[in-house]
Amino acid sequence: MKLFTPDAQCTWLLTEIDEGTDLAFGLCDLGVGCPELGYVSLTELRTVRDKLGLPIERDLHFEADKPISAYADEALSRGHIVT
Repeated sequence: MKLFTPDAQCTWLLTEIDEGTDLAFGLCDLGVGCPELGYVSLTELRTVRDKLGLPIERDLHFEADKPISAYADEALSRGHIVT
């Protein structure tokens, strides 16, 4: 699943969600030029707001066409997630 902030540069490509621990795993890009694979708190994602106070949205049109490792490799070389 792809999540993003509507008017900021943050993007998350999540591949696993463990509701028992409130954690999700995936590629996280906070818009500062160093995307990384790791875990993120689902509770924390629900509280994130961008400059206009808008919550994170899910990209309902995103369909992964490669493994997360390929997205990670490309993101690391470009400094941001490319979908």
